[in-house]
Amino acid sequence: MKSPEPILLAALDADQVPAALQTGSYFDWQAHPFAHEALFDGCNSVCAAVQNIKAYAQVWLNEADPDVAQDVEPGAFYATENCAVYNTGNKQHQLMIEPGARVIDVHFDVSGGDIYIGHDTTIEPGVLIKGPTIIGQDCELRKSAYLRGNCIVGDGCVLGGELKNVVLMDGGNYPHPSYIGDSLCGYASHFGNQATAANLGIFQGLQTAGKYEALIVTCDGKRYQTGSAKLGVCLGDYSQVGCNAVLDPGTFLMPRTVVYSLSRINSGFYGPNEILKNKPMEHGVIERTPLNV
Repeated sequence: MKSPEPILLAALDADQVPAALQTGSYFDWQAHPFAHEALFDGCNSVCAAVQNIKAYAQVWLNEADPDVAQDVEPGAFYATENCAVYNTGNKQHQLMIEPGARVIDVHFDVSGGDIYIGHDTTIEPGVLIKGPTIIGQDCELRKSAYLRGNCIVGDGCVLGGELKNVVLMDGGNYPHPSYIGDSLCGYASHFGNQATAANLGIFQGLQTAGKYEALIVTCDGKRYQTGSAKLGVCLGDYSQVGCNAVLDPGTFLMPRTVVYSLSRINSGFYGPNEILKNKPMEHGVIERTPLNV
């Protein structure tokens, strides 16, 4: 028997969207205000919000404080005492660095959009940031950080890995090498060393590039088409992902969900207040045999 056609998530009114796909199931902005809550205005689901990151960032950057802006002309490349800035695109963009920020031997690529760095943020040597990107105040970007554009980082965050099309809310702690793409990460959420969230199904690579099929997720027994082939993880406030854990595309962790190290988590909905464990030694999954030397 053929499965019914998936429901197009983008076609639903907000009150028709399952609770597990609504913003309020993951983020509490009354308890933890976020400067970029407006990104979610008009988005009927967290999936729609992921698809809105670039447009929101561009509008916000266009309206940002011009007093700290440096114009970067098309085709420009220049090196200052502290950083390199380049624009290989055909439009003028801006680099905005607020007072108190410490920027040392950093590469800024504004070819795709503007870049904003907030007050008292420290960026270590070797970091590469592509626009459009917004970084809040009092953040620390360690030398392995690579922001590939369409990134919105809140205040007080620590970054050491690769981000692409991501919202990271205040207090987010991603200090080690890891990858997050097409994702939303809540207040004080955390990725351990080498943890990763896949954002494209493994078999999509067999398709022609640009013709990937939109991701389908199952929620409350119904199948929903998310509107995009790429969708990583939605991490609720305080959710924690342990070292070397792997999250499938379309993984949703509600607040205070903890993923143990070395776990592989299937696409789906988890939490809130839940621990996800991979304990092969305790459950007899590990095979042990003598070593004959």
